[in-house]
Amino acid sequence: MKIVCFGDSLTRGVSYVKGRLRIVKENYPNILQQLFSENNKEVSVVNKGVFNDNSELLLNRLEKDVIKERPNYVIIEIGGNDCNFNWHEVAEKPWEKHQAIVPMNQYLDNLKAIITNIKQHDIIPVVATLPPLDPVRYYKNISEKYSPAISHWISEVGGIDYWHGLYNRNLNKLTEEYNILKVDVRSALKKAGNLMDFISDDGIHLTEEGYKILSQEIYRNIEKWSAEENTHLI
Repeated sequence: MKIVCFGDSLTRGVSYVKGRLRIVKENYPNILQQLFSENNKEVSVVNKGVFNDNSELLLNRLEKDVIKERPNYVIIEIGGNDCNFNWHEVAEKPWEKHQAIVPMNQYLDNLKAIITNIKQHDIIPVVATLPPLDPVRYYKNISEKYSPAISHWISEVGGIDYWHGLYNRNLNKLTEEYNILKVDVRSALKKAGNLMDFISDDGIHLTEEGYKILSQEIYRNIEKWSAEENTHLI
């Protein structure tokens, strides 16, 4: 079995350590590969995560990074950069309206196009929900980097956590509408313990412990689905 992990920096494996973004060796595709190997499963896990990607960029590289790989499953983890904003512009004009990098409707249309294309090639799409963020540390990070002036505008959109959650709720609706396999990363991390241990200091990327939880949740679901599929074949 072959699995392609398709997404942004959360798939690539990035964490915020001592004031800097760093690539971590123990990213979730690597840990996922270890879990399969430890349990004597003949599974190949391919990391196709790219830092700072959004759904538009994923759609553009779908053929090269997924279709040509011919996997059994593709795990789609995307949305954190889509629902983000150009904070330079927000800081300069905090009283004006600003659009997300990829507006909600376009984000959902991109995901529908990705899922449809994947299905047409007899590959099973799996959508991972957005991990939770820490709104306090996230706000602190961007306000120090850009300007405290963004605080007014953030309050106007209901807060970072609300906005991030809005994309996630619509992502959940899409998986239900299209009957897509889903890994609820958000709930798994919230149930695993103290989020401070799983979310890095920038408030949005995961720590190595967070990546472990993410990997274990994906592994558990893939094992369950594979067992169900084998049962149907008997």
